[in-house]
Amino acid sequence: MDFLWPQFLWLLLALPVLVALYLWLLRRKKKMAVRYASLSIVKEAMGTGSQLRRHIPPALFLLAMTALLLAAARPVAVVTLPSNQQTIILAMDVSGSMRATDVQPNRLVAAQNAAKAFIGELPRNVKVGIVAFAGSAQVAQLPTTNREDLVTAIDRFQLQRATATGNAIVISLATLFPDDGIDLESLQSGRERTRGFSLDTEKKPKKEFTPVAPGSYPSAAIIMLTDGQRTTGVDPMDAAKLAADRGVRVYTVGIGTVDGETIGFEGWSMRVRLDEETLKAIAQKTSADYFYAGTAQDLKKVYQALSSKLTVEKKETEISALFAMAAAALALLSAGLSLLWFNRIL
Repeated sequence: MDFLWPQFLWLLLALPVLVALYLWLLRRKKKMAVRYASLSIVKEAMGTGSQLRRHIPPALFLLAMTALLLAAARPVAVVTLPSNQQTIILAMDVSGSMRATDVQPNRLVAAQNAAKAFIGELPRNVKVGIVAFAGSAQVAQLPTTNREDLVTAIDRFQLQRATATGNAIVISLATLFPDDGIDLESLQSGRERTRGFSLDTEKKPKKEFTPVAPGSYPSAAIIMLTDGQRTTGVDPMDAAKLAADRGVRVYTVGIGTVDGETIGFEGWSMRVRLDEETLKAIAQKTSADYFYAGTAQDLKKVYQALSSKLTVEKKETEISALFAMAAAALALLSAGLSLLWFNRIL
């Protein structure tokens, strides 16, 4: 625990003075008690319990003063608080390999179910947007708090060919920052263009902005789920740099075969391999985390972990009010016991 005004801690030196004053008053009372015919009569009248009880209110008052002086020094501590996260973009892979049944009932359905459960557990004030990507990336649902619209958008996924993970990140950023002039076409390698770009493609003037520290933007995050490696579109590391420069965390979720496997369905086969190295690099560059899900249950657990991570955060916060409340409670308890036992305040 740290203090914003540590110089006020010198006031704690007054506490030994208060203890010394209390001991002096006790001695003074003992001297006055000599006037009685027999001091043993006084002790017998008071009893052992009474002698112990008379020290409790002053001790509580001393603790109250300690808490009050600590509050004056403005203590700060790392505490867990509700997150300021306001918008989450779910970027979900809808490439043909998501039909594979190594994750039951298949990768796509498992991903859809996990995403819908994740949305259902989020606070109602958090907006969620959906970006679907394969060989192109498009906004399936603009950020909204309407959970029914989000579920409908997830259920409408149509499988396509190829995988453009970089495009998914760029479209997600363009959705979060519509006025920043983020231009997907200018980021494409060579003459390649994205055909599924459903945002307003009218050129917008780019805003001047100063890059911020990775992960420092508290109002939004991106969760990208994929089962393959990039085959087209923007380099995902270039897209990750765009996110990092804006402080947006990109949490990556890998599902499916890591080592590479030939998956067959509907009479044809394809070779797929999960590019964990790139997904980890994207997460690391944006100060986020990478998760791997080998089964539908694993995927559900991943989204549960993300829900906890994105709805609460650890933050250094001033806790002077807590110390002040403790001081008030101890002072009231001290006065109350003194009145109850001795008909006086201390």
